Amino acid sequence: MKEYIASATRYYAADEIYRRCGNSGVLLPKVSLGFWQNFGIDASYENSRAIARLAFDNGVTHFDLANNYGPPPGAAEELLGRMLKEDFASYRDELFIATKAGYDMWQGPYGSWGSRKHLVSSIDQSLSRMQLDYVDLFYIHRYDPVTPLDETLQALVDIVRSGKALYIGVSRWPLDAFKYANDFLRARGVPPLIFQGRLNLLDRAVQEEGVPAYCKAEGVGFISFSALAQGLLTGRYLNGVPDDSRMARNGSLQRDKLSPQLLEYLNKLNSMAVERGETLATMSLAWVLAQEGVTSLLVGARTPEQFAESLRSIKLSQEICNDLPLYPHKVF
Repeated sequence: MKEYIASATRYYAADEIYRRCGNSGVLLPKVSLGFWQNFGIDASYENSRAIARLAFDNGVTHFDLANNYGPPPGAAEELLGRMLKEDFASYRDELFIATKAGYDMWQGPYGSWGSRKHLVSSIDQSLSRMQLDYVDLFYIHRYDPVTPLDETLQALVDIVRSGKALYIGVSRWPLDAFKYANDFLRARGVPPLIFQGRLNLLDRAVQEEGVPAYCKAEGVGFISFSALAQGLLTGRYLNGVPDDSRMARNGSLQRDKLSPQLLEYLNKLNSMAVERGETLATMSLAWVLAQEGVTSLLVGARTPEQFAESLRSIKLSQEICNDLPLYPHKVF
């Protein structure tokens, strides 16, 4: 692949691409690139590289990772480190790179959760894998019910003060715990930048709990992961389980999710999308972007063409989401 020179037009549509993240100075693209799937050692490097190039060429400056993304754990960060060296070295200050710690990463009692030991060790390991001096955003990846909240939160404060991260985020915490974290971090001059939670047409639990509304009221951003419900909302499963799909491989999406009731619902949504001149995927993403308090959503992709399709959701009118039926059953 020839030397990469970013598109000169990548910021021409900035007014429609970006949203302000809470009350901060940070603008994030409405659609951000997630490295959760398809960026491990089992993926084609050149294909992953092409997806990242396409994203950046279209103004997608936010790359979202975690220490355990792969497979194996750490592989996605190593892949990004290679891409930063080969393609994006001169564009580092244009990128907003996030990583996380808190899920299982290495053996022993310090390899996961929210202890100071785990968080400090993890950020050092992540920076080494990505060959970076700092990340723009560092998340606590999940709520730890055992470690005292003050220990976890003070470790995050100290990571920012050490210069290893510019901002702090919280992922998948109960609202009451996040309210405590918000007060704690603000009192120490390191307010949380963003909350990451799963929000899509098949999983609205975080919305029902009131998290995006609270974030909006407090000047905190909100970003949705799994905005396409791990592919269920892409149209890939409208006729059952394809042989080459994540569900067929018994990956993070299990076969029992695709019930007859869900299949009927997905086909109904797809028919509505076709009537409106769109795809199920773009209409589903547009729905997430239309929800109160949402700053951005994370999308992964198996191909550059898939990511390009997701980008179309940025330009869709909110009216395309009007009257969409909500699935009444729990999927995740």
